[in-house]
Formats: sequence, C-alpha cells, structure tokens
Amino acid sequence: MMSVYREKTSIILLIVAITSSILFFYQNSVYAQAETEGASDASSSKLIGAGMAFGLAAAGSGIGLGFVGAAGLAAISDNPKMQSRVFIFVGMVESIAIYGIVMMFIILGQ
Repeated sequence: MMSVYREKTSIILLIVAITSSILFFYQNSVYAQAETEGASDASSSKLIGAGMAFGLAAAGSGIGLGFVGAAGLAAISDNPKMQSRVFIFVGMVESIAIYGIVMMFIILGQ
C-alpha cells in the first residue's frame, strides 16, 4: 500500500516540475519581451514567485497526502466508521494545493 502513495507523490512532484518548467520558459519569453519594451524586472520576479507558490504548495500537499492517505487506509481497515473523518483529513491536505493555486493567480494578477 505504501508504494502506491509514493508513486502518487512521485507523479505529483513530476507535475510540479513540468509546471515550473513551463513557467520558467514563459518567464524567459516575457523577460525577453520586457527588455525590448524597456519594462522593469517586476514581471519576471512575479512569474518566479507564482511558480514557487504553486510548486511548493503542490509538493507539500503531495507529500502530506501520501502520509495522510496511508494512515487513513490503516484507520479505515481497523474501523470502517472512520471513513468520513478520513475524507475530511484528506480534503484538508488537498486544500493546501488549492491555496497555492489561488496565491499564484493573485501574484500574477497584480
């Protein structure tokens, strides 16, 4: 069971790496465009900050979800009545990634 959650965590970290790569290449194109227009470095630092906000939140959420999911399955196997409480804890951990996405959009929107 534990290897399934480690695989899911690896997949989530892979998604974070791909997303940060896309933001990095987008940042480079925006930075090159800003140099030609004479804009400041604020747009490039916004993209780096947005990528870090989402990437770190998703990575932390993925790692936390692996631990909570493993413990939740163990609790459900012992006592099936714990299923609703486990879903609440899993939802709380997943909300961290949603907060990261919200922060990313707030940073990019300024």
